Amino acid sequence: MKQRIGWISLVLLLAGCNPHMQNSTNGAPAADSQPFEQFFQALAQHCGKAYPGGLTLEPQGDDMLTGTELLIVHFRECSDDQLKLPFHIELEASQSWDRSRTWIISRHADGLELRHDHRKADGSDDSNTMYGGFTVGEGSVITQQFQSIPRTEESGYFRGWRIEIEPGVRYTYGTVRGDNWSWRIDFDLTEPLTEQPPAPWGHD
Repeated sequence: MKQRIGWISLVLLLAGCNPHMQNSTNGAPAADSQPFEQFFQALAQHCGKAYPGGLTLEPQGDDMLTGTELLIVHFRECSDDQLKLPFHIELEASQSWDRSRTWIISRHADGLELRHDHRKADGSDDSNTMYGGFTVGEGSVITQQFQSIPRTEESGYFRGWRIEIEPGVRYTYGTVRGDNWSWRIDFDLTEPLTEQPPAPWGHD
């Protein structure tokens, strides 16, 4: 009996030391998980926190952002298979905020899906909402690209979105055409905001 208990204890000890048999205590994926899964977990590390950012690159003639306003990403809602990140835009002229946008990143068995939830101030759906696409290629722990099939078919070259995450350093979101950024914003993850923004429109 003592010998049997000893073997059981040894098996449990080995299981605790084997990264392929369990995840680490901080929720990180096993060492043999896919890059998109590790990428998803890297994003999830920031759940419950909000970070400041700003415009890095904007196409000529695009006036959506001025480049001087404060931008905020809030890792607000997190589950095992879905993250909801509201994107808040400071409106300097009116001293108010545009809280219409939420990035939704969902994990599937073979990759990730990005959707853009756009709402009006009353919480109802915007006329252009829930557009997005799925990851293409393997990507990496730091970078994943999501293809817009309609935009790609229309232009004849890859179009979609790119997201990059360096935990504790930088979160980057933007659009890409071919291999290049066409629109890009960067958020500083070195220090979260002490005051979190309110819920985005339609998500109270």
